[in-house]
Amino acid sequence: MSYWTNSEQDIKAMFETIGVKNFEELIANIPEKLRFKGEYQIPETISEFEAQQLLQKLAEKNLPLIPFAGGGAYDHYIPAVVDEIASRPEFYTSYTPYQAEVSQGNLQVMYEFQSLICELTQMDVTNASMYEAGSALAEAILLAISHTRNKKVFLLASLNQRYKRVVETYLRHMDVEIVEIPHKNFTLDLQFVKDNFSDDAACLVVQNPNFFGFLENVEELNQIRGDSKALLIYLYDPISLGLLKTPGEFNVDIAVAEGQALGNPLNFGGPYVGLFSAKENLLRKMPGRIAGETKDADGKRGYVLTLQTREQHIRREKATSNICTNSGLLTLRAAVYLSALGKKGMEQVANLCLNKAHYLARELQKLEGIKLASEAPFFKEFTIKLPVEADVVVQSFLEKGMLAGISLNHIGLKDHLLVAVTEKRTKEELDAYINLMKTILN
Repeated sequence: MSYWTNSEQDIKAMFETIGVKNFEELIANIPEKLRFKGEYQIPETISEFEAQQLLQKLAEKNLPLIPFAGGGAYDHYIPAVVDEIASRPEFYTSYTPYQAEVSQGNLQVMYEFQSLICELTQMDVTNASMYEAGSALAEAILLAISHTRNKKVFLLASLNQRYKRVVETYLRHMDVEIVEIPHKNFTLDLQFVKDNFSDDAACLVVQNPNFFGFLENVEELNQIRGDSKALLIYLYDPISLGLLKTPGEFNVDIAVAEGQALGNPLNFGGPYVGLFSAKENLLRKMPGRIAGETKDADGKRGYVLTLQTREQHIRREKATSNICTNSGLLTLRAAVYLSALGKKGMEQVANLCLNKAHYLARELQKLEGIKLASEAPFFKEFTIKLPVEADVVVQSFLEKGMLAGISLNHIGLKDHLLVAVTEKRTKEELDAYINLMKTILN
């Protein structure tokens, strides 16, 4: 394929059409501090060989950091079979499937992915995926509002703040009241829910484990909801279901999650994949698409797009979402990951995360001035209170090649640190973390 650059005449014509004199005027509204300058300045024309050398020098500046940070993105081990299958050209280069021409292979991937997530969550139905957890949660809330015709949404203060901002963006121009349930000792304040929950609620949203890593009392929350029309929306960690109760066992209406942990690398924050499951009675109001298994005229097994709630496919007023292009390659990776590990493998990974996280938390609490932020149980992530500012600790760890965790200074907790431990962290790395923390505090 030929590559045609823009000539000086082309660029001049574009500037005149837009109504600016030059490129600097075009980007005048972008603050100076956000512009790439200095060493990131794109050089003048160079040869391919010189470009390779330049890129190699830039790549060498990357630091091999050992991550103890989570907050929704986790450094889990990815079995080799995931990359091997996902990199096959028929999957890796396939057209994003959402129209009638989608191949049987891609349809089967969707179907298998849906089936595996249903098995993992013990929910009735799962769609072919969403963009990521934030949009999946927002779409779940929209479904609840549509289903109940109520306009009050109960959100936990212990919800991941990034997901909360996505929800607020979705609902900004809707006549919807958001009621934030405060946290008490870093878990939801059940008394607040008892005192403020009403029959005009569209949904209750709970994250378990919550943003701080601690487990919530979902059973009691469900009891408070009682027989009201409000839907219970459950945001979960897929790896935790190797040990913890499933959304289906909690009898939730909608279960959403970030699927990055299932065979997908961190990727500097994306692309990721949102998981969306629900009870069968909500099937026709679910966003996205659902692939189904059928038989052709000759009785052979085949796959079809059973449900598409996209406004291009059905009457606009009946469309439930314009988000339809699922993260196809990422769902494939998730399906291969779950198939490779199986039930026992998921349990083993979850156990490793649990035991290693508790070892680190236990040893850190032996250091003077450090304590857990809550007495609530936790899975692979936990929040600690430090005798110094968390930003200081994070910076000191960075200098030693470690991501100590996430400083909670951005939510007003300057001496709190959110720490995540996956099965990849070795005993040597855990002990190095403890020793480095000891050095900083001394």
